Amino acid sequence: MSDGTRTGQVREIMQDFARMTGLEPVADHPKRYLWTDAFAVCNYLELFSMTGDPAYRDLALRLVGQVHHVLGRHRDDDPRTGWISGLGDREGELHPTIGGLRIGKSHNERSPDESPDERREWDQDGQYYHYLTKWMHALNRVSRVTGDPVYSGWAIELAQTAHARFTYAPLSRGEKRMYWKMSIDLSRPLVLSMGLHDPLDGLVTCAELQVTASGLTGQPPGPGLMAEISDMAHMCHERNFATDDPLGIGGLLADAYRMTRLMVESEFRCRGLFESVVKSALRGMNSYIPNAPFRSPPGYRLAFRELGLSIGLHAVLSLSEEIERNRDLFEPGSALSRKIRALQEYVPVADTIEQFWLDESNREAATWKEHQEINMVMLATSLAPGGFLKI
Repeated sequence: MSDGTRTGQVREIMQDFARMTGLEPVADHPKRYLWTDAFAVCNYLELFSMTGDPAYRDLALRLVGQVHHVLGRHRDDDPRTGWISGLGDREGELHPTIGGLRIGKSHNERSPDESPDERREWDQDGQYYHYLTKWMHALNRVSRVTGDPVYSGWAIELAQTAHARFTYAPLSRGEKRMYWKMSIDLSRPLVLSMGLHDPLDGLVTCAELQVTASGLTGQPPGPGLMAEISDMAHMCHERNFATDDPLGIGGLLADAYRMTRLMVESEFRCRGLFESVVKSALRGMNSYIPNAPFRSPPGYRLAFRELGLSIGLHAVLSLSEEIERNRDLFEPGSALSRKIRALQEYVPVADTIEQFWLDESNREAATWKEHQEINMVMLATSLAPGGFLKI
């Protein structure tokens, strides 16, 4: 598929997304969802980079504003009003992320006196740490593309708030852990378990924000996020990240690529953790692919999870190139290099996934339509992954 064809497909998808969710033309009640919107911001920035058309940059900035004014404020069906941080209107405009951001689920969060229901919880609002890190990354990309440090500052405020509220020290005084889901106002946990990759996402994202802040000002950022980075590094130590979930594998590959960029651009050093992430991703691929997941009909497949994998696979070749260009940081011919070469054998799977979901007949499946916006946006990201994969 030519670059021009891919660009045209991405433009069409993202124009449809803007119309369907109330971004363009602007709707009175736009439909915002944090995970999807984080990828969408990166896609619009990539379209701006590919075409030079400032309309796409403007769509990215407008989407940032909508997310903050919708997901940074209480729901319409909630008796509470205003910014979820509790700030007044003026201060809230200046610090829209300091109280975190809602997920954007279809139903309000469960009340404090309501018993947990695992099935209902999936459709109830709150805050997810792994969604917040995606938004931090999107804001960071806006600052990188526009040169405006305001977005990076918002990302750092979000990182500090999220870390303070999602992490906790067990009563047994063991190492810190993280809640998987918090309430809208971050006052109470809704799901106590810890996400498999949340500490890794936090470490990589906070390091990315730290490097960007320094580059934008030309000055060392001071303590910045060093305490958060240290906590996350301890939580990642000797942790097994392996998973056979395609979305999780793709996330590992994307994080691995960002780690290489951070090691090249800054003093960030995480060789042992980097090797662990690569090893876990390869183990996941070796487990996932033999199950013949691509033989199933579309009604039995979740596009956004597969597309998460294809996005990560696009990072593998860039990862390999970074290592080849920076031999002083990465030992050629090592066990790590062999694992990355093994991962390269799986890169064609990305094209298999994309071609399947580009087929309009497969997008007639209920599983596509039930998650249409997130499927659309992640298909666009897979077709033009640069805007998301860059730090």
